[in-house]
Amino acid sequence: MSSSEQTASWRDLLLEATEAFRKAGIEQPAMDARRVVEQASGAAPSELLLVLDDAVTKRSMSYFEQMLERRSAGEPLQYVLGSWSFRFLDLMVDSRVLIPRAETEGVVEVALAELDLLGAQKRSCQVVDLGTGSGAIGLSIARERVRTQVMLTDRSEDALKVATANIAGLGRSGARVSTRLGFWFDALPQNLRGKVDLLISNPPYVPTGAVLPEAVADWEPVGALRSGADGTDDLRILILGAGEWLQAEGVLVCELSPEQAAELQALARTVFSHARIETDLAGRDRTLVASRPR
Repeated sequence: MSSSEQTASWRDLLLEATEAFRKAGIEQPAMDARRVVEQASGAAPSELLLVLDDAVTKRSMSYFEQMLERRSAGEPLQYVLGSWSFRFLDLMVDSRVLIPRAETEGVVEVALAELDLLGAQKRSCQVVDLGTGSGAIGLSIARERVRTQVMLTDRSEDALKVATANIAGLGRSGARVSTRLGFWFDALPQNLRGKVDLLISNPPYVPTGAVLPEAVADWEPVGALRSGADGTDDLRILILGAGEWLQAEGVLVCELSPEQAAELQALARTVFSHARIETDLAGRDRTLVASRPR
């Protein structure tokens, strides 16, 4: 390392990263550069301006250079940083799990409202987050509704390792969270049959042949994205199998793609007394809510 590198400031590295990301075709080079410099320097967003003229240590420079290389190669910023915010949580994320998205935060909002209708503010409620990935959905519910017992399931051992790490970061609320390995309902213990208040899932729902952005197709786990010719294979399993696990007033909440909503709502109405579609912040059909299994 040259002497100039040893005496570089964070301001120098911010400019370097912005230019590198611009040349690499990154969509928001300045914003991503700022996040990388914040991570490498350990500065909170509100503190970055205060440290820009500080000298960069060798150790911090090495960390910065690793992140610069990875992001310039197209790896998603969330994986490069190793964490991402979701509602009130800061979650560990890497290429073993999907990146938490804003649309899914809205799905959690719908689920919390359903839990409140079931009395979650006053009594213990059993929640199962099927196909949990990073744990974003289930852990948000555990944190925001303190009477819930939450089970996280996934068929991927690697995904459950990430979710388990995020449970550890949840603090006291993590004591109410458990994990189970298995494919959809196969993961559930028999003593939960007919006793679950809320089943929730963000399952794979991308059609097999659909073209995805390179950052998604090249980096995120394909098994958590694609689900048959029309993207509904896993959603159908969830809709048709949920009834035997839910209590009489129980609710199934699933994220889906807007073009799937009408068909899956109709399917849900064959096995539930009520089924509706909730929209996301952009007004697109995003969440199936089915209650009272027949």
